[in-house]
Amino acid sequence: MATASGAFKSRANHRKQIELEEARKAGLAPAEVDEDGKEINPHIPQYMSSAPWYLNSKKPSLKHQRNWKNDLNSKSTCYDRGAKMFQAEKYRKKACQNCGAMSHDVKSCMYRPRKVGAKFTNMYIAPDEKVESLKLDYAAKRDRWNGYDTSDYHRVVERYEARENARKKYLKEQKIKKLEENDGDEDEDDDGLRVDEAKVDESKQMDFAKVEKRVRTSGGGSTGTVRNLRIREDTAKYLLNLDVNSAHYDPKTRSMREHPLPNTDPNEKFYLGDNHYRNSGQALEFKQMNIHSWEAFDKGQDTHMLAAPSQAELLYRNFKDAKAKLISQTKDSLMEKYGNASTEDDIPMEILLGQSERQVEYDRSGRIIKGQEVILPKSRYEEDVYANNHTSVWGSWWKDQQWGYKCCKQTIRNSYCTGSAGIDAAEASLDLMKANIVRTEVRPNKVEEKRMATWGTDIPGDLELNKDVLSNALKKEDELKREEKDERKRKYNVKYNNDVTVEEMEAYRIKRAHHEDPMKEFL
Repeated sequence: MATASGAFKSRANHRKQIELEEARKAGLAPAEVDEDGKEINPHIPQYMSSAPWYLNSKKPSLKHQRNWKNDLNSKSTCYDRGAKMFQAEKYRKKACQNCGAMSHDVKSCMYRPRKVGAKFTNMYIAPDEKVESLKLDYAAKRDRWNGYDTSDYHRVVERYEARENARKKYLKEQKIKKLEENDGDEDEDDDGLRVDEAKVDESKQMDFAKVEKRVRTSGGGSTGTVRNLRIREDTAKYLLNLDVNSAHYDPKTRSMREHPLPNTDPNEKFYLGDNHYRNSGQALEFKQMNIHSWEAFDKGQDTHMLAAPSQAELLYRNFKDAKAKLISQTKDSLMEKYGNASTEDDIPMEILLGQSERQVEYDRSGRIIKGQEVILPKSRYEEDVYANNHTSVWGSWWKDQQWGYKCCKQTIRNSYCTGSAGIDAAEASLDLMKANIVRTEVRPNKVEEKRMATWGTDIPGDLELNKDVLSNALKKEDELKREEKDERKRKYNVKYNNDVTVEEMEAYRIKRAHHEDPMKEFL
């Protein structure tokens, strides 16, 4: 699930990314590779694999999960196991009270506890061990062979050689003992000893894959034996081709999709990849059965491939039988209606061999000179079929990146042919459109600003407003607005006048609240 960046992705790309991640988890697609060429585990969650935005990582990587501040000393990656530093002759202050070494205290002393410690006896002082403080990485801390001296392996070799020599000596003594008892038959006894040794080895090899485990009880109970049925002589699929650029192998699912050795002899190929076995044999039949089960469930059948496999297989067999029966019935009905040419009488030899009384002349090279007309090859499509009164076919005319009819120069398919009159009308409309374009370009585009009058009509040129009267009308309009907001300020004696002056109408228009005005709340 490692991603290079958190850029926006479309729905289709997001779906493809999810499908690719599922395929990587299942082992059907190769794992993602970081900047150093190492594979990234597809099971790592996204919140761990995605790098922070401030790192500007353009490629997927897991470097942000490593400890950058830890400066490891590559020269000191191992310590000297069992190295001695100094051998003291008498006890020193702050040394181990048991052995007398300065490298540890009495609580962490690994020597045998003495009855009287070296602190009091001042004898047999143990040497000081070499203590190192190394900054090791994750793997070095858990390396069980860190500090191991390879020269110590000769002790293991000597121990095994001594055991082998003892075994040979024992066999030789048994052989001499049997020779002394029988005084002969040396060959038979030798063969008997070899057979016995072979029997012992065979008995040891019989249970190489036997695993015994106890069931249902912690201390005893019934015992079950599990045997590994895999033949150990078979070569593992990841060892067939050791090239790193060959077919990808997923160790988690143990799957290898492609053929590891595609260029080998077909007779020597015994493993062709998981995709080959997945799309052939019973695997393909199982896939078709599974698809049939899905479609049957969608159409209302109560079936499931995993819950009831026998029922699903029976339904699939019935479906195949019914399909084959339907195909045979359709074939029989067609033969009954149109007949079967294969069951009729034999074709006459004249027609079969192409014999006729027509005379044909050939030249020396085998070309026909006289007697046979040249037949133009025709396609399986209908030719020279004119629809909707056209005299030419569609595609016989080309103009302005469009196909059309040559007879009427129309670019709309299946349109009715208008002939030469349609051509003239099209040219006239084109000329008129060009003239209109030229006229609009030449005419000046001046928009006269019109002042709207207070009554909703055009303002006449001789209209004049009195500024003092207009200011009084505005004040009066404000007082009316305040009275509308607070009814307590409304007067009892209301004077109503039906005459409205031009200034009062202008004041009403100015104070009127416009719904489209963004500043109407501040009026």
